[in-house]
Amino acid sequence: MNLDTIIAERKDKKIYRDGNLSIKVFDETYNTAAVLNEALNTARIEETGLNIPKIHEVTKIDGKWAIVTDFIEGETLASLMEKNPDKEDEYLELFVDTQLNIQNKSCPLLTKIHDKMNRKISESKLDATTRYELHTRLGGMKKHTKVCHGDYNPSNVIITADGTPYVLDWAHATQGNASEDVARTYLLFKLAKKDALAEKYLKLFCKKSDTAIQYVQSWLPIVAASQLVKGKPEEKDFLESWINVVEYE
Repeated sequence: MNLDTIIAERKDKKIYRDGNLSIKVFDETYNTAAVLNEALNTARIEETGLNIPKIHEVTKIDGKWAIVTDFIEGETLASLMEKNPDKEDEYLELFVDTQLNIQNKSCPLLTKIHDKMNRKISESKLDATTRYELHTRLGGMKKHTKVCHGDYNPSNVIITADGTPYVLDWAHATQGNASEDVARTYLLFKLAKKDALAEKYLKLFCKKSDTAIQYVQSWLPIVAASQLVKGKPEEKDFLESWINVVEYE
Protein backbone atom coordinates (compact mmCIF):
# COMPACT_ATOMS: atom_id res chain seq x y z
CA MET A 1 0.00 0.00 0.00
CA ASN A 2 1.19 3.48 -0.89
CA LEU A 3 1.05 5.88 2.06
CA ASP A 4 2.63 8.87 0.35
CA THR A 5 -0.52 10.99 0.06
CA ILE A 6 -2.15 12.19 3.30
CA ILE A 7 -5.67 13.54 2.76
CA ALA A 8 -6.64 14.11 6.41
CA GLU A 9 -4.96 14.02 9.80
CA ARG A 10 -6.37 13.79 13.32
CA LYS A 11 -4.63 13.54 16.68
CA ASP A 12 -4.91 9.72 16.73
CA LYS A 13 -5.21 8.76 13.06
CA LYS A 14 -4.09 9.64 9.53
CA ILE A 15 -6.00 9.05 6.31
CA TYR A 16 -4.14 8.34 3.07
CA ARG A 17 -5.18 7.98 -0.54
CA ASP A 18 -3.82 5.19 -2.69
CA GLY A 19 -5.52 5.37 -6.07
CA ASN A 20 -9.17 4.39 -5.60
CA LEU A 21 -8.61 3.45 -1.97
CA SER A 22 -8.71 5.40 1.28
CA ILE A 23 -6.56 4.04 4.10
CA LYS A 24 -7.28 5.16 7.66
CA VAL A 25 -4.27 4.34 9.85
CA PHE A 26 -4.72 4.53 13.63
CA ASP A 27 -2.01 5.28 16.20
CA GLU A 28 -0.44 2.35 18.06
CA THR A 29 -2.29 3.35 21.20
CA TYR A 30 -5.72 3.35 19.56
CA ASN A 31 -8.15 0.90 21.12
CA THR A 32 -8.35 -2.29 19.06
CA ALA A 33 -12.02 -2.86 19.88
CA ALA A 34 -12.85 0.66 18.67
CA VAL A 35 -11.12 0.03 15.33
CA LEU A 36 -12.91 -3.26 14.80
CA ASN A 37 -16.23 -1.75 15.88
CA GLU A 38 -15.84 1.06 13.32
CA ALA A 39 -15.15 -1.51 10.61
CA LEU A 40 -18.14 -3.59 11.69
CA ASN A 41 -20.42 -0.54 11.76
CA THR A 42 -19.28 0.39 8.26
CA ALA A 43 -19.96 -3.11 6.96
CA ARG A 44 -23.42 -3.12 8.52
CA ILE A 45 -24.31 0.32 7.14
CA GLU A 46 -23.11 -0.81 3.71
CA GLU A 47 -25.83 -3.47 3.79
CA THR A 48 -28.53 -0.78 4.09
CA GLY A 49 -27.77 0.44 0.57
CA LEU A 50 -26.76 3.95 1.65
CA ASN A 51 -24.09 5.76 -0.35
CA ILE A 52 -20.96 5.21 1.73
CA PRO A 53 -17.35 4.22 1.01
CA LYS A 54 -17.39 0.42 0.84
CA ILE A 55 -14.98 -1.38 3.13
CA HIS A 56 -12.21 -3.51 1.57
CA GLU A 57 -10.19 -4.79 4.49
CA VAL A 58 -9.00 -4.33 8.04
CA THR A 59 -5.28 -4.86 8.37
CA LYS A 60 -2.12 -3.81 10.17
CA ILE A 61 0.53 -1.53 8.68
CA ASP A 62 3.81 -1.27 10.59
CA GLY A 63 2.04 -2.52 13.71
CA LYS A 64 -0.82 -0.04 13.40
CA TRP A 65 -4.45 -0.94 12.69
CA ALA A 66 -5.80 0.31 9.37
CA ILE A 67 -9.20 0.30 7.68
CA VAL A 68 -9.22 0.33 3.88
CA THR A 69 -12.29 1.67 2.04
CA ASP A 70 -13.23 3.20 -1.30
CA PHE A 71 -11.87 6.67 -1.92
CA ILE A 72 -14.77 8.95 -2.82
CA GLU A 73 -13.77 11.66 -5.28
CA GLY A 74 -15.54 14.92 -4.49
CA GLU A 75 -15.76 17.83 -2.09
CA THR A 76 -17.20 18.00 1.41
CA LEU A 77 -20.36 19.95 2.07
CA ALA A 78 -18.39 21.92 4.67
CA SER A 79 -15.95 23.07 1.98
CA LEU A 80 -18.74 23.88 -0.48
CA MET A 81 -20.61 25.91 2.13
CA GLU A 82 -17.47 27.88 2.91
CA LYS A 83 -16.67 28.56 -0.74
CA ASN A 84 -20.23 29.39 -1.77
CA PRO A 85 -22.01 31.15 1.11
CA ASP A 86 -24.74 32.28 -1.29
CA LYS A 87 -25.70 28.63 -1.75
CA GLU A 88 -25.87 27.82 1.97
CA ASP A 89 -29.62 27.19 1.92
CA GLU A 90 -29.30 24.86 -1.06
CA TYR A 91 -26.52 22.89 0.60
CA LEU A 92 -28.41 22.76 3.89
CA GLU A 93 -31.42 21.28 2.09
CA LEU A 94 -29.20 18.53 0.68
CA PHE A 95 -27.61 18.00 4.10
CA VAL A 96 -30.99 17.53 5.81
CA ASP A 97 -32.44 15.39 3.01
CA THR A 98 -29.40 13.10 3.23
CA GLN A 99 -29.84 12.78 7.00
CA LEU A 100 -33.53 11.96 6.58
CA ASN A 101 -32.60 9.26 4.06
CA ILE A 102 -30.18 7.76 6.59
CA GLN A 103 -32.84 7.78 9.29
CA ASN A 104 -35.32 6.02 7.00
CA LYS A 105 -33.06 2.96 7.12
CA SER A 106 -32.92 0.28 9.79
CA CYS A 107 -29.95 -1.83 10.86
CA PRO A 108 -30.97 -4.18 13.69
CA LEU A 109 -27.46 -5.20 14.73
CA LEU A 110 -26.21 -1.68 15.51
CA THR A 111 -25.82 -0.62 19.15
CA LYS A 112 -29.00 0.90 20.57
CA ILE A 113 -28.75 4.64 21.22
CA HIS A 114 -30.44 4.33 24.63
CA ASP A 115 -27.80 1.82 25.76
CA LYS A 116 -24.97 4.04 24.54
CA MET A 117 -26.36 7.20 26.13
CA ASN A 118 -27.00 5.46 29.45
CA ARG A 119 -23.38 4.31 29.44
CA LYS A 120 -22.09 7.79 28.59
CA ILE A 121 -24.13 9.41 31.35
CA SER A 122 -22.75 6.87 33.83
CA GLU A 123 -19.19 7.53 32.63
CA SER A 124 -19.53 11.29 33.07
CA LYS A 125 -18.13 13.03 36.13
CA LEU A 126 -21.45 14.75 36.79
CA ASP A 127 -22.88 14.55 40.28
CA ALA A 128 -25.23 11.70 41.18
CA THR A 129 -28.35 13.88 41.19
CA THR A 130 -27.69 15.19 37.69
CA ARG A 131 -26.87 11.71 36.40
CA TYR A 132 -30.13 10.40 37.88
CA GLU A 133 -32.11 13.18 36.19
CA LEU A 134 -30.42 12.51 32.86
CA HIS A 135 -31.02 8.75 33.09
CA THR A 136 -34.67 9.44 33.93
CA ARG A 137 -35.03 11.86 31.01
CA LEU A 138 -33.46 9.34 28.65
CA GLY A 139 -35.75 6.59 29.93
CA GLY A 140 -38.76 8.70 28.99
CA MET A 141 -37.68 9.09 25.36
CA LYS A 142 -39.40 6.97 22.72
CA LYS A 143 -37.36 4.00 21.52
CA HIS A 144 -37.09 3.81 17.74
CA THR A 145 -34.90 1.75 15.41
CA LYS A 146 -33.73 4.39 12.93
CA VAL A 147 -30.12 4.52 11.80
CA CYS A 148 -28.29 7.38 13.54
CA HIS A 149 -24.89 8.49 12.26
CA GLY A 150 -23.52 9.79 15.55
CA ASP A 151 -21.25 12.48 14.06
CA TYR A 152 -23.34 13.92 11.25
CA ASN A 153 -21.84 17.20 10.11
CA PRO A 154 -21.02 18.77 6.71
CA SER A 155 -17.39 17.64 6.81
CA ASN A 156 -18.58 14.01 6.77
CA VAL A 157 -20.64 14.43 3.59
CA ILE A 158 -18.81 14.23 0.26
CA ILE A 159 -20.54 15.51 -2.89
CA THR A 160 -19.35 13.81 -6.08
CA ALA A 161 -19.11 15.48 -9.50
CA ASP A 162 -22.64 14.32 -10.40
CA GLY A 163 -24.08 15.73 -7.17
CA THR A 164 -24.42 12.44 -5.28
CA PRO A 165 -23.88 12.71 -1.51
CA TYR A 166 -21.72 10.06 0.18
CA VAL A 167 -21.57 9.91 3.98
CA LEU A 168 -18.27 9.06 5.69
CA ASP A 169 -17.14 8.00 9.18
CA TRP A 170 -19.59 5.53 10.71
CA ALA A 171 -17.55 4.92 13.87
CA HIS A 172 -20.34 6.21 16.13
CA ALA A 173 -23.35 4.76 14.29
CA THR A 174 -26.25 3.50 16.39
CA GLN A 175 -29.93 2.72 15.99
CA GLY A 176 -32.64 4.57 17.85
CA ASN A 177 -34.44 7.88 18.13
CA ALA A 178 -33.63 10.18 15.21
CA SER A 179 -34.05 13.30 17.34
CA GLU A 180 -30.96 12.34 19.34
CA ASP A 181 -28.89 12.47 16.15
CA VAL A 182 -30.44 15.82 15.20
CA ALA A 183 -29.66 17.23 18.65
CA ARG A 184 -26.06 16.06 18.25
CA THR A 185 -25.68 17.71 14.84
CA TYR A 186 -27.14 20.90 16.30
CA LEU A 187 -24.61 20.67 19.15
CA LEU A 188 -21.73 20.19 16.69
CA PHE A 189 -22.73 23.36 14.85
CA LYS A 190 -22.89 25.24 18.15
CA LEU A 191 -19.47 23.95 19.24
CA ALA A 192 -18.09 25.14 15.90
CA LYS A 193 -19.45 28.64 16.69
CA LYS A 194 -21.92 28.42 13.80
CA ASP A 195 -24.94 29.52 15.80
CA ALA A 196 -26.99 30.91 12.90
CA LEU A 197 -26.45 27.75 10.85
CA ALA A 198 -27.37 25.61 13.87
CA GLU A 199 -30.71 27.35 14.24
CA LYS A 200 -31.42 27.25 10.51
CA TYR A 201 -30.57 23.54 10.42
CA LEU A 202 -32.81 22.70 13.37
CA LYS A 203 -35.79 24.58 11.93
CA LEU A 204 -35.36 23.01 8.50
CA PHE A 205 -35.02 19.47 9.83
CA CYS A 206 -38.05 19.82 12.09
CA LYS A 207 -40.11 21.29 9.25
CA LYS A 208 -39.18 18.52 6.82
CA SER A 209 -39.68 15.72 9.36
CA ASP A 210 -42.72 17.24 11.12
CA THR A 211 -40.87 17.08 14.45
CA ALA A 212 -41.43 19.57 17.26
CA ILE A 213 -38.35 21.70 17.89
CA GLN A 214 -39.03 21.34 21.62
CA TYR A 215 -38.71 17.56 21.34
CA VAL A 216 -35.26 17.79 19.77
CA GLN A 217 -34.28 20.33 22.43
CA SER A 218 -35.28 17.86 25.14
CA TRP A 219 -32.37 15.70 23.97
CA LEU A 220 -29.79 18.49 24.34
CA PRO A 221 -28.81 17.85 27.99
CA ILE A 222 -28.30 14.16 27.14
CA VAL A 223 -26.09 14.74 24.09
CA ALA A 224 -24.18 17.43 25.98
CA ALA A 225 -23.45 14.93 28.77
CA SER A 226 -22.23 12.35 26.26
CA GLN A 227 -19.98 14.94 24.59
CA LEU A 228 -18.60 15.96 27.99
CA VAL A 229 -17.18 12.45 28.38
CA LYS A 230 -14.66 13.24 25.61
CA GLY A 231 -12.92 15.49 28.12
CA LYS A 232 -12.17 18.49 25.92
CA PRO A 233 -11.39 21.39 28.30
CA GLU A 234 -12.42 24.03 25.77
CA GLU A 235 -15.95 22.56 25.62
CA LYS A 236 -16.50 21.96 29.34
CA ASP A 237 -18.19 25.21 30.38
CA PHE A 238 -20.43 25.32 27.33
CA LEU A 239 -21.58 21.72 27.70
CA GLU A 240 -22.19 22.04 31.43
CA SER A 241 -24.41 25.05 30.74
CA TRP A 242 -26.60 22.74 28.63
CA ILE A 243 -26.79 19.99 31.24
CA ASN A 244 -29.61 21.72 33.02
CA VAL A 245 -32.37 19.19 32.55
CA VAL A 246 -35.14 21.67 33.26
CA GLU A 247 -33.91 24.34 30.85
CA TYR A 248 -35.96 23.07 27.92
CA GLU A 249 -39.09 22.01 29.80
